[in-house]
Amino acid sequence: MLSFKCDYSEGAHPLILEALVRTNLEQCDGYGEDRFTASARERIARACGLGPGGEVYLLGGGTQTNSTIIAALLAPYEGAVAVRSGHIAVHEAGAVEYTGHKVLTIEGRDGKMEADALEAFLASFQADPNKDHMVWPGLVYISFPTEYGTIYTRSELEALHSVASSYGIPLMLDGARLGYGLSSPECDFSLEDLKDLVDVFYIGGTKVGALCGEAVVFPKGAPKHFFTTVKQHGALFAKGRLLGIQFDTLFTDGLYLKISAHAIGMAGLLKEVFRSRGIPFFLESPTNQQFVILENERMKELSTQVGFDVWEAVDVTHTAVRFATSWATSREQIEQLAAIL
Repeated sequence: MLSFKCDYSEGAHPLILEALVRTNLEQCDGYGEDRFTASARERIARACGLGPGGEVYLLGGGTQTNSTIIAALLAPYEGAVAVRSGHIAVHEAGAVEYTGHKVLTIEGRDGKMEADALEAFLASFQADPNKDHMVWPGLVYISFPTEYGTIYTRSELEALHSVASSYGIPLMLDGARLGYGLSSPECDFSLEDLKDLVDVFYIGGTKVGALCGEAVVFPKGAPKHFFTTVKQHGALFAKGRLLGIQFDTLFTDGLYLKISAHAIGMAGLLKEVFRSRGIPFFLESPTNQQFVILENERMKELSTQVGFDVWEAVDVTHTAVRFATSWATSREQIEQLAAIL
């Protein structure tokens, strides 16, 4: 069955599989103390333009990574501010709350947090005479791209960072699909720029060519005992080489951004197919996630031949659905979808 359901349906990029097989019988120390992880950290630090204080950690998956970073950065009485559609607020089964930290939600626009809304929320909290009885906002969480495939501009990130910094709290960027955001023709900053725009971010591997794994980047250094926090949250791989080999491969010869750009190119072809068939868009996304509106009966019929994600009801007869391209999407698959439509 043809599928555009998500961007991690396939296993891993062939070069990663080749590297895993080639190094399979080499004996390595565990817990990320191997040469592959050391090399991956160096390559990522170089790609991100990190200074001497910057640190890189490799974790297993997105939900683990979000909850571990947030737990490490927050005091027991603090919570994370996110938009209502934010991944940690909706699709992580309360993983952040499970660590004892509330997700404090505010309204967003097309999945994005706006600096004015954040300022209003933080100012209102500080002015509340009962704030000592409440969860204190201790971190601002955003994702890039957002759950709707939209991206922040450099100026929008600068504005959010400025507001968060003025209240003494860090800005965290969930980069599970970071490569796809950076490769969008509408993105006006680079991977290296991120170190000046946010306080912590991670580079998603699971959705961008790896079997699994996320690379957490602290431009100015990690919080105290972060390695121990990773271990405590079950996010530390004993066979750390599995993550090291994958990220070492992804950050050799620019592979990470090359395969991300391929997904964006395929998304462009996908958009052309929808437009040529008169299928309306739910919103305009410049990344690999494309949201269109289907009449419900047509949606049911199409689902017998093509996999896609049902997103939300538009009205009683129409539904917004998501099609996602990936590093592995082929032109032939786009043509097959066009024929089916």
